[in-house]
Amino acid sequence: MLPPDTSDVRLSQDEIARFSRHLILPEVGMEGQKRLRASSVLCVGTGGLGSPLLLYLAAAGVGRIGIVDFDVVDRSNLQRQVIHGTSWVGKPKIESAGHRIHEINPHCQVDLYETALSSANALDIIRPYDVVCDGTDNFPTRYLVNDACVLLGKPNVYGSIFRFEGQATVFNHEDGPNYRDLYPEPPPPGLVPSCAEGGVVGVLCGTIGVIQATEAVKLIVGIGTTLSGRLLLFDALAMKFRELKLRPNPERPRIERLIDYQAFCGVAGTAPGQEESGAVDHVTVQQLKAALDSGRDDILLLDVRNPQEAEIARIAQAVLVPLDTIESGEAIDKVRQLAAGKRLYVHCKMGGRSAKALIALRRAGIEGFNVSGGIDAWTAEIDTCLSRY
Repeated sequence: MLPPDTSDVRLSQDEIARFSRHLILPEVGMEGQKRLRASSVLCVGTGGLGSPLLLYLAAAGVGRIGIVDFDVVDRSNLQRQVIHGTSWVGKPKIESAGHRIHEINPHCQVDLYETALSSANALDIIRPYDVVCDGTDNFPTRYLVNDACVLLGKPNVYGSIFRFEGQATVFNHEDGPNYRDLYPEPPPPGLVPSCAEGGVVGVLCGTIGVIQATEAVKLIVGIGTTLSGRLLLFDALAMKFRELKLRPNPERPRIERLIDYQAFCGVAGTAPGQEESGAVDHVTVQQLKAALDSGRDDILLLDVRNPQEAEIARIAQAVLVPLDTIESGEAIDKVRQLAAGKRLYVHCKMGGRSAKALIALRRAGIEGFNVSGGIDAWTAEIDTCLSRY
């Protein structure tokens, strides 16, 4: 990227005091701080990655920050999304983030885009910014951000997290690789669980988000060696970093336009966690409750979540048989015996894992119904006394 034009930038006395630790660094100095002041960064997402990323971009002195998000703050976000606070629960994330940014750096211009990034608006939203930071958690948006950055010639600072592992790199910088060089095709729907299904340790978000912020600052100031061409992998449990080299694939199809990314990733028309639900028959939580309340003794409700999740909340009549024991075949005979002569219902947290369980059971000749929305819908619509997570 070209360095921002600093010819008209003047740092105020407050800014000189505020950023003094930058100014005394030979690699940054007055010119580097002016570049940060003159720069603009768009952050897609204000969740686990976007939170530390935005905090440190604002603290570093980036002059203009754009935020794209359409979600509201949920209590479950607060374990890792540190830009938000308890008083903001139920309110738009972008407003919470914008307020916090101005608390850190009142000189920063904050642009709020309370919308889902789409093929219809991505180019217009991204075009005014120097650097794009991808803090999203789903494959359709990652491909969309990548392709828009390629078409507009913008560097894309990428990060992703899951459970105890994270990765980061810089795409589309100085003829370097882009996201499609790492993942030419999206994985099959449902193969990679979301953090809502699989979990994530909160502090991991800080590690990867701060790495993204570091790369963005280096790109703007023009210092150091970026992660372009290198995928940084972090294992928090082992406290180990390692790198993989990335190179552009000369045979990769040319990106010429934005496409339907929901269809490309095979998740068109589905809710999060239910990408495979179309492959099985399903019932609503209301239908499940009616069946359980009927008093019939030919009903089996199977819970395929992990034991740790069942400790948080469970439906009293459910039998716990974790998904991995079904997919490995270990529990197939057990389920066959339990389900003999009974009407089988299967649930997980949101519907994705239960659909996978039913597909595996069908191969063994066992049919059943997927509970749409899982225990998340049950706790929201049927038994609000249960803990929702």
